[in-house]
Amino acid sequence: MAELLEIADALGARLAKVKDMSDLQAKMAERARLQSLIDVPTFWDDAEAAQGTMKVMGRLNNEITRIEKVEGELAEIREFIELNDPSLVSDLTEKMQTLEQELGSMELLQMFSGTYDQSDAVLSIHAGTGGIDAQDWAQMLERMYLRYFEKKGWKATLLHMSDGEEGGIKSADIEVSGERVYGHLKAEHGVHRLVRLSPFNSNHTRETSFSLVEVVPLLDQLSGVAVQDEEIRIDTFRARGHGGQGVNTTDSAVRITHLSTGLVVSCQNERSQLQNKRVAMQIILSRLQLLQDEKFQSDLKSTKGEYKQGSWGNQIRSYVLQPYTMVKDHRTEHEVSDVGRVLDGDLDEFILAWLTSR
Repeated sequence: MAELLEIADALGARLAKVKDMSDLQAKMAERARLQSLIDVPTFWDDAEAAQGTMKVMGRLNNEITRIEKVEGELAEIREFIELNDPSLVSDLTEKMQTLEQELGSMELLQMFSGTYDQSDAVLSIHAGTGGIDAQDWAQMLERMYLRYFEKKGWKATLLHMSDGEEGGIKSADIEVSGERVYGHLKAEHGVHRLVRLSPFNSNHTRETSFSLVEVVPLLDQLSGVAVQDEEIRIDTFRARGHGGQGVNTTDSAVRITHLSTGLVVSCQNERSQLQNKRVAMQIILSRLQLLQDEKFQSDLKSTKGEYKQGSWGNQIRSYVLQPYTMVKDHRTEHEVSDVGRVLDGDLDEFILAWLTSR
């Protein structure tokens, strides 16, 4: 029983660290504050704001309940250990192994404690230097991320796509919804480099292509961010290829430009111009919130990341198909030889390595 007690003590120490890292007391205070808002009879008068509050409340409930459950199970295990009954050793060992796995999962979640880590996100892909090879590479990245979203069980909605003249894509904007989306995807922000034998020239020479991936959290609640009509330009145009039958018959697609910052967002997913405008404005406002947030300004690299030109020397990750096969993340030095597996959406080990290194 002494050995079991030692294991229980170690689990208790890990649990205490999880509680401290997750700032459990602050989360419980915030839950109480939100509950007081929910109890107000007029709470649902603003349905959109109420839904955002309920979403935060649900997340807080899940986090707090999970910690409390582990705490209760560990206390129960200690009580059984104190009985000093040898017949309980096997059962208690099994229970502590299960508890250790749960704690490991909870420790991993502490990596997603950033301001925006729980938010949904918009992932944008922009073909860089390299002509048609770069545009084809951008489309390969789009496929890779869509496969990754599918593996994670996240919902992906294509907001806008600009096709290349000869093939591939010039750019694509994808809205991604799920658990801790931005917390994961912020690791992907930067320039991605591809080295391969080009399928687009007769000599099949080895070419290097670049694409920029940009990730922005999609914020439900904004603090003090407002945009006046004179600060933006709204252009409408005919959507292409997405949105269902009839999408090409009206100027339903919307492009919003924030004049002072140069931020540009396009949306053509919805069939209604009004809906596309609403989505595009939410993205513009989310980006402006980041620019206004003092914490974001003081730690730019850890949230949205610095803007990087899609060209040589700025890459965060290289994908090499010739003369050997390798994917290497230059920030963490993590690498694998199975490029096909990565391009098929197996990205978690790269994201985990980046989060751990931070």
